[in-house]
Amino acid sequence: MQRTLKTLLLLTAVINLTALQQAKAVSNSSLTVTINGLKSQRGQVCLSLFSGGRGFPSSSDRAVAARCVKVENTLLTVKFDNLKAGNYAIAAFHDANGDGTLNQNPLGIPTEEFGFSQNPKILTGAPKFADSAFLVAGPETNIQIKLLNFFG
Repeated sequence: MQRTLKTLLLLTAVINLTALQQAKAVSNSSLTVTINGLKSQRGQVCLSLFSGGRGFPSSSDRAVAARCVKVENTLLTVKFDNLKAGNYAIAAFHDANGDGTLNQNPLGIPTEEFGFSQNPKILTGAPKFADSAFLVAGPETNIQIKLLNFFG
């Protein structure tokens, strides 16, 4: 009986250790985002990373991660670490004047460069999460976002 109990405890410890290692592996993916299409080296690029459609693309407070990175080159790379495997989408914009918002004209058309993961075609409004979603899996995922400007 006591031998069976020891075996059971040892087996439970091994299972728990395996589960812990799997949990660490699941949330230790990284994502590298390369931003193309910057027209100038002024200001910053702001990115919001979403794990679902709720809030995408404009509610950065609902994002899994959001950050702004100073532009030092017309090719910019941003890395997000410790992500769980799954579907994500990114909304990005070049905040050239550094005010922290995507500036728009009176008609609501962005006057600063913007873009989304998967580089969906923009016709009449922002894309849906599904149009911009990509899979983060394995230790490292790399994507590129091409920024657009409606006014040249």
